[in-house]
Amino acid sequence: MRRLYHFPLQPQSRKVRLLLKEKQLEYEAIAERPWDRRDEFLALNPAGETPVLVEPGGSIICGDYAITEYLEEIQPGGTLLGALPVERAETRRLVQWFDSKFQRDVTQNLLHEKLIKRICGQGGPDSGAIRAGRANIRIHLDYISWLIDRRNWLAGDSFTLADLTAAAHLSCIDYLGDVNWDEFLGAKEWYARIKSRPSFRPLLGDHLPGTQPPAYYADLDF
Repeated sequence: MRRLYHFPLQPQSRKVRLLLKEKQLEYEAIAERPWDRRDEFLALNPAGETPVLVEPGGSIICGDYAITEYLEEIQPGGTLLGALPVERAETRRLVQWFDSKFQRDVTQNLLHEKLIKRICGQGGPDSGAIRAGRANIRIHLDYISWLIDRRNWLAGDSFTLADLTAAAHLSCIDYLGDVNWDEFLGAKEWYARIKSRPSFRPLLGDHLPGTQPPAYYADLDF
């Protein structure tokens, strides 16, 4: 069976987990703390970063970008990039938006400061970074609401990797209780649709030792 080395509250790892489930590909999930720098894990990926996918034949694919493109190629009949070139371009634009801009504006300022630094023993959080992250997330939620007001899904009429990527990031921030959904009803309605998909349910069961998500986190009717 294929194996996925992942960190449960890393958006990039969550994106790959969602994609594997959406494509109905069975896999064994192996939780990895990349900062531990285990020799066995470094032998798979010298960069020491999750996610890493190991195929049954032994092929190793490292990094969420390479993995998602690989999975699209091995199952081309059920694409989550879009049917037309312009649709695929828009999907990839939004994937990059969340994996770079949202990561920089929000994920790094909230998830890293409030959780990852404590787990890694890197000291206390930077209150200025947390304030910036909470301010920035409002801009991104407003943009999601704007898109959903004009489209069925983020990239257009069809559910795509853009939706999975955005939801992967937001689910990590939601675990921290830092998403004020009631102020952004368009984004909330979109997220509720994704949250209700079978592929999303395993993510809602993730818990890190010493941390608890808010009560509504796993509620499909939040």
